Amino acid sequence: MAANQGRRTPAASRAFRFVVLVGVMSLFADFAYEGMRSIAGPYLALLGASATAVGVVAGLGELLGYGLRIFSGRLSDRTNQFWPITIIGYVIQMAAVPALALAGNWPMAAALIVLERIGKAIRNPPRDVMLSHAGAQVGLGFTFGLHEALDQLGAFLGPLAIAGILALQGDYVTAFAWLALPAGLTLATLAVARITYPRPEEMEHAPPPDMQAAGMPRVFWIYLAAAALVAAGFADFPLVAFHLASANVVAAPDIPLFYALAMAISGAGSLVLGRLFDRVGFRVLIGLTIVTSVYAPLAFAADWVPVVAGMALWGVGMGVHESIIPAAVAQMVPHARRASAYGLFTAGYGVAWFAGSALMGILYDVAFPALLAFSIVAELAAVPLLVVIWRQRRQSAQ
Repeated sequence: MAANQGRRTPAASRAFRFVVLVGVMSLFADFAYEGMRSIAGPYLALLGASATAVGVVAGLGELLGYGLRIFSGRLSDRTNQFWPITIIGYVIQMAAVPALALAGNWPMAAALIVLERIGKAIRNPPRDVMLSHAGAQVGLGFTFGLHEALDQLGAFLGPLAIAGILALQGDYVTAFAWLALPAGLTLATLAVARITYPRPEEMEHAPPPDMQAAGMPRVFWIYLAAAALVAAGFADFPLVAFHLASANVVAAPDIPLFYALAMAISGAGSLVLGRLFDRVGFRVLIGLTIVTSVYAPLAFAADWVPVVAGMALWGVGMGVHESIIPAAVAQMVPHARRASAYGLFTAGYGVAWFAGSALMGILYDVAFPALLAFSIVAELAAVPLLVVIWRQRRQSAQ
């Protein structure tokens, strides 16, 4: 990989252009759906939904958004129809976002919000496999890091644009209607990528016979357990935002700025960390897990200064989650089961994140110090498993 990065062969240049093209597609997609998600809760409330209904819709959407990836990944592996499945997922997702402008009641809006998550679940595993093919030429860490940097740029710009539209128009329907523009650009970029790169698998050389075997190796399951622990200890931002508001750490209008800070650090960090992973190897994940494990006492502090530091570490952690963690999966599993691996891995990761965030929400109400202890212990509990994986990989390389 390093050699390819240094001399930039024609194959590596072609792979790099593919990564940029998919990254731009993700930028537009994140612009659309993160912009939508930034106002989905208030919109449901405006249409008459209760707080319970909003919570159920959000939880169900995330659960399906991760859980269905198992089936999407398996279907991609069995059919080898990576592009068609990716296209179906993006079309469903991008159609659901601006359609919220036409929702006349909260059940219809809730259905579209859940449908958007289903679309993401369908398209993610096959898309990640196609990115991994390009990663064989330009580096897996760099590939997923660059993709995530562009992805997070969209996640940063989308909510800002929606805030601007609401400030000028004050109308949720108009805001959702404007999101048809980035949704359309997403599908246009998708069409260009499909036409230009009809067979992304040709960017990667045929794997050795032992990497074409069926089944997941033991190291994959250890890695999934470690990632689940990291995810369980990683609080979702809404809980941090709830703390900032309820504890009067900052004024409510300033809370989105902390999220924007984290997204900016995540996007920039994912690119740097991806490069670091390609050059240093798996052991960088061990060090980063230890460093980011202390985010909770800072992010949940009573003063805004440590909160800034905590959100910076939270952003670094997001960069790790979205660049290094998926990059390592491709190196661990049989070539023919890569989509299944991504589907299974992200589903387990997402469910663990959901469960951990729910538990931390309960602990916030009943035993706040226990929340901090749980977060740190869960994150650090993953370190011994990561060390085991690193040693096994080092022995295999030798």
